[in-house]
Amino acid sequence: MNYETKQNVFDDAAFNIKTSAPDGQKFADELRQRYAAALPDGLPVIPKAVGEYIKWGKTYGIAMYMMFSFKFVRSQEFRKLTDEVEDWIISNSDAFAIAWLLCAWRVEETGEVVRL
Repeated sequence: MNYETKQNVFDDAAFNIKTSAPDGQKFADELRQRYAAALPDGLPVIPKAVGEYIKWGKTYGIAMYMMFSFKFVRSQEFRKLTDEVEDWIISNSDAFAIAWLLCAWRVEETGEVVRL
């Protein structure tokens, strides 16, 4: 089984660039900075309304587990929590949790990448 990560592959490539090119050290350092700042592969794709729900929760510092407590959220008068949003979150809880943890996702309707 291969336990190599994407980071391992990138580090190997950056090392080879650093050691083989005349200005390799500078280029490798720039690549490392860009890689560190880049979004991860495979961002979850979520509806715009679900993204608004995540933004609201993050703004008010609500714990992720409370975001699944729809009765609590409704008591806070978040008006954008519709039955459709609730159903989507229940049916796609993994994608919701990944978007929440990464603070980044792709909007289903537009393809736009959102990063909090």
